[in-house]
Amino acid sequence: MSAALEQEAVTPLGARLDPVARARSIAAVIERDSPRIEAGKALTPEVLDALHGNALFRTLLPRAYAGEEVKPSTFFRMQEVIASADGSTGWCLCQASGCSFAAAYLEPDAAREIWDDPRAVLAWGFGTGTAKVVPGGYRVTGTWGFASGNRHATWMGGHCRIVEPDGSIRMNPDGTQHERSMLVRREKVRFHDVWNVVGLRGTNSDTYSYDDLFVPEEHAVCRDSDAERRVDSPLYKFTTTNLYASGFAGVSMGIARGLLDAFTDMAKTKTAAATTRPMRESEVIQNGIAMNEAKLRSAGAWLVEVLDEAWEVARAKGHISMHERAMVRLATTSAIHRAKEVAEWAYHEAGASAIMVGGPFERRMRDIHASAQQVQGRTMHLEMCGQHFLGMNPSGRFF
Repeated sequence: MSAALEQEAVTPLGARLDPVARARSIAAVIERDSPRIEAGKALTPEVLDALHGNALFRTLLPRAYAGEEVKPSTFFRMQEVIASADGSTGWCLCQASGCSFAAAYLEPDAAREIWDDPRAVLAWGFGTGTAKVVPGGYRVTGTWGFASGNRHATWMGGHCRIVEPDGSIRMNPDGTQHERSMLVRREKVRFHDVWNVVGLRGTNSDTYSYDDLFVPEEHAVCRDSDAERRVDSPLYKFTTTNLYASGFAGVSMGIARGLLDAFTDMAKTKTAAATTRPMRESEVIQNGIAMNEAKLRSAGAWLVEVLDEAWEVARAKGHISMHERAMVRLATTSAIHRAKEVAEWAYHEAGASAIMVGGPFERRMRDIHASAQQVQGRTMHLEMCGQHFLGMNPSGRFF
């Protein structure tokens, strides 16, 4: 960290309490508003007030900008709590938190311009635009998709390849194509209302476009670049991908927790149709609840262990290696799939009660399947982890 950033580092009011505890304190508000979030395809004003009031959008933001720089394992546990109340809220919080990681690589004045606003949220999505080099910055055109949380965002980002004045494409020293993320105020962006999906509807992950926008050089950021990192702390030795994977694993785990808890509560009192014994007296149900409780807790505990081990390596060595990144990828992918298995068991055993719209099961089941479809849940990650363990050289793109 530069001397200037060290001198101006502050501890926000929200950091005085554990962010996991702060998340628990607002979970009831989020769960209460879940139907409105789903119907309106946006977080409600009350939920946004609770998230901002507890500084939960700032957990991965540098302390220099009134952030907290929490450990990745703490971030994962926070995401679990929020998503157990509502999957879309957890998803939006994770996406914005991952975007805020970019502040560690931005010019300090540009970072302050964005995050001096206590309700600042940066959002972006998948895709690649074109940024043509011009005096003072870039002219940017492009269309990107899956911009989760864009309705409450204050700034948007677009990932772009760089076109030099002579028309050539800027390349990295290793021969890969250089990419920078172009940050602009939300009101400059054109949105396309295309988010018609079966799960995570409340994220409103729409498509958006930049139409030949000028972006100054200081608002163009290259994430995960050692050369451009401006905040030297253990958190930013992890990649953005590491934190996205951890947070979205927390979303899946939280949704599964909500389903399993709802089923356990129901089984205490329900007698299934065509039977005379309460569900709680069924050996099948007793065994299933115990097995799935163990599956969910063990997946979460292992991910926390892996993240904390990587954190200690980052503190001690000033970097994390491919091994730590592969372990994070393995533990996060495993957690997502174990969570889906738990959710499917609880949904199935709930019988006809699970299919009722507005109940505790139906939306969560759609949400967890949408969550597992995202890039962080791909089973191809296991192949790359296996290559690493066998001494091969897997692509580092997803690590």
